[in-house]
Amino acid sequence: MKISRTLATAVAAAVTTPALLLSVTPAFADGKPAAHTEKKPTIAELEKAAADAQKAYDKAVTDESGARKALDDLDSAPAVVALKNAQKDADEAARVKAAADQELTDAKTWQNALPATAGPVDKDLAAQRVAKAEAAVTAADTANATAAGKLATAKKAADQVQNAAKAELERTKGAKAKALADKQAADKALADAKAAGGGGGTGGQGGKCSQDMALTAVLNGFPSQIAAGSSADFSVRVTNGTGKQLDRLWPFVYAYVNGKGGGKDIDKLVHLQWSDAGSNGWKDLPLNQAGPVTNLAAGKSADVKLRLKVDGSTPVGRADLFVAADYRNADGTCGGTPSQARYEFDVLAVGAKPTKTGESKPTTAPRPQGGAAATPLSATATAPKSGALAETGSSSALPQLALSGGAVVLGAGAIALVRRRKAAQH
Repeated sequence: MKISRTLATAVAAAVTTPALLLSVTPAFADGKPAAHTEKKPTIAELEKAAADAQKAYDKAVTDESGARKALDDLDSAPAVVALKNAQKDADEAARVKAAADQELTDAKTWQNALPATAGPVDKDLAAQRVAKAEAAVTAADTANATAAGKLATAKKAADQVQNAAKAELERTKGAKAKALADKQAADKALADAKAAGGGGGTGGQGGKCSQDMALTAVLNGFPSQIAAGSSADFSVRVTNGTGKQLDRLWPFVYAYVNGKGGGKDIDKLVHLQWSDAGSNGWKDLPLNQAGPVTNLAAGKSADVKLRLKVDGSTPVGRADLFVAADYRNADGTCGGTPSQARYEFDVLAVGAKPTKTGESKPTTAPRPQGGAAATPLSATATAPKSGALAETGSSSALPQLALSGGAVVLGAGAIALVRRRKAAQH
C-alpha cells in the first residue's frame, strides 16, 4: 500500500478535530523504536524503590533510637564508671590534704603558744607533733597530685566516649532525616506514576510531553505558486524560546494537494528534500522529518534548507505545506509546537509562469469550503514497498480519501501516523 493511502485515514480523522502533535510519543521523532530511547522506571521498579526506601527509613529510626539509648546509658560505661571512681579518689585525697594542712597549722600554733617556762618534755612533744604533721602534709600532697592526674585521665577518656555517643546520635538523626526525605520522594514518584496511568515506557509513554508556544517553526522563502515540473528552494527556521537548551529538535514538513485527480496515486510525483548546514547536497526527507538540529541554545534559531520538487504530472490545484517541530532532551524531557502552521500555495500547469511573486504566509485557518477531492502528497521518493508500513492493511481497510466539498484541516494525526509507521519499520 502507498504512503498516501495510509496517510489518508489520518487526514480524514483530522478534518474536524485534528489531534495535537504532542499526543505522539517523541520516541518516534528520530525514527527509533521505543526500546532505543531513554527508559523511565516501571511501576514495579518504583514500588521496589519505595519499599527499599521504607526499609532504609525503618533502619534509620532504629539506629537513632539505639544511639539515643546508648547516650542515656553512658552511666554504666566503663570509662564513665572509671571517671566516677577517680573523682571519689580525688575528692578523698583533697580531703586528706586539707586535714593534713589544718593539722600542721594547729601543730605550729600549739608549738608557738608554749610559754617560755615550758619544760623540755612539752617542747619535745610540740616539736614531734609539728614534724608528724609536716610528714602527713607531704604524703597528702603526693596522693592528691596522683589522684588529680588519674582524674584528668579518666575525664578525658569519659569525654571521648560521651562525645562519640553524641556524634553518633547526631549522625543517626541526620541519616533518619535523609531516609525520610528519600522515602517521601519515592512514595511521591510512585503515586505520580500511578496517577499518570503507569510508569515505564519512553518519551511520552506513561507521561506527557509539554506543548510550548515558545517553540516555533516557520518557513522562509516558500513561494505562493509552483509550476508542475519545477522545484522551489526555501528553508524552515526553528526558534527556541523555551528558556532551555534543546538537545535534539526535528522540523516536520508535510505537503498536501487539493487539485484534480483526487485518489490518484501521486507518491512518486512530489518530493521533499533537505540539506545539511554547509552542504550543497540534498537528501530525501525520511517520512517528513528533517534534521535533527542539535544543541539549540535558549533564544537561538536554526535554519534547515528544504526543497520541494513537483513532477510534471502533479495535478493542478490548490495545495498546502504544513510545518511543525518537536524535541527530546537527554534528560528525557520532550515537547514541541502545539499545532502546525499551514502555508497555502498553487500547483500550476507545466511551464506556467507564476502570477504571484510574494512568499506564502502561514495561517491556522481551515481551507475554505468547496474544491476537489483531497489527496496527500508523498514526502519521499524512496518510500518502502514492503515491510511494516506496506502491510498495514488492504484497500478495503484503508479506503481512498474523498473530501469533496468539505473543509480540509490537516491535523497532527497525519504526522503522528507518519512517525508511528516509521518506528514500526525498525
